[in-house]
Formats: sequence, C-alpha cells, structure tokens
Amino acid sequence: MTFNSSYEGAKIDPVGYDAGKKVKGIKRHAAVDTLGLMIGLDITAADVQDRDGCIPMLKEVRRQFTFLEAVIADGGYQGVETAAVYRAAKAPLQIVKRSDAAKGFKVLPKRWIVERTFGWLGRCRRLAKDFENLTCSKIAFVKLAMIRLLIRRITRSYKS
Repeated sequence: MTFNSSYEGAKIDPVGYDAGKKVKGIKRHAAVDTLGLMIGLDITAADVQDRDGCIPMLKEVRRQFTFLEAVIADGGYQGVETAAVYRAAKAPLQIVKRSDAAKGFKVLPKRWIVERTFGWLGRCRRLAKDFENLTCSKIAFVKLAMIRLLIRRITRSYKS
C-alpha cells in the first residue's frame, strides 16, 4: 500500500483570504444535479478565484458523467477565463447573474439548487464551521453528509 506524502503527518492545508467576501478560510466548489445531490466537489483556499478553482472539478465531473448537458454557474465564474471553464465542462455554460435593480431577497432560477445543497451541508455539525485542517478530511465529511442525506431519503420512501 502506498501513501501520498502530502497527507502524512500533522501538516495543514493552506487557507486564503477572500477579499470580496472578507472571509479567511476555504471555498467549496460543488457540482450538483437538478435534485441538489452532489456529483462533484473541490475545496480550495479562499484566495483562489472561483473560475480558476472549478476547472479541475469540472474536468473530473465531465469524466465521470459523460451525459452532462449543461452547466449553470453564478456570476463569480464569468470573465476572460470563462472559455477555460467551458472547455473543462465540455457543455454549454450559462451564467446566472444577480439583478442589481431588484430590492431585497429574490430567488434566482436554478442557482438556488446549489445554495440549498450548501444549506443541507450546514446542518451537519462538522461542516457548519471550518474545523478540519486537511482538505481530504473536509471532502470526506461532505461525502458522509451526502450519504446521510440519501439514506434518510431512501428510508423515508420505504416507511409509507
């Protein structure tokens, strides 16, 4: 059995500072299906731009899910590098922008699906705050949370 040397010992993964949100820590780049179930996840330092951090995750999602028809992203994924995101996804890319003219809270079409998934993850104690030091541990706890969600949905459908 071989081990990756980057995960040995008590070494912690780097964290960054997102100047736009004024937050220190990490960013979760998630790909979900239309039901909100996670099909891809990548965790980067907070100082990595959204469009740069999602490219490796989109390549992996595209490799596993060849039938992917469209990618819907928020405004953080637009810019000059949008062509790189499009090439990684190998599917039509649609940017859902927030309207500055709208006052108050407004649900944006399709974008709420990912936000709902992050809400489900926030209900898990270990994922509510950034407790983990290793990226592999963070990804493992997200996967466990999604497994827990799926098991609850399966058992709920068999109770009736």
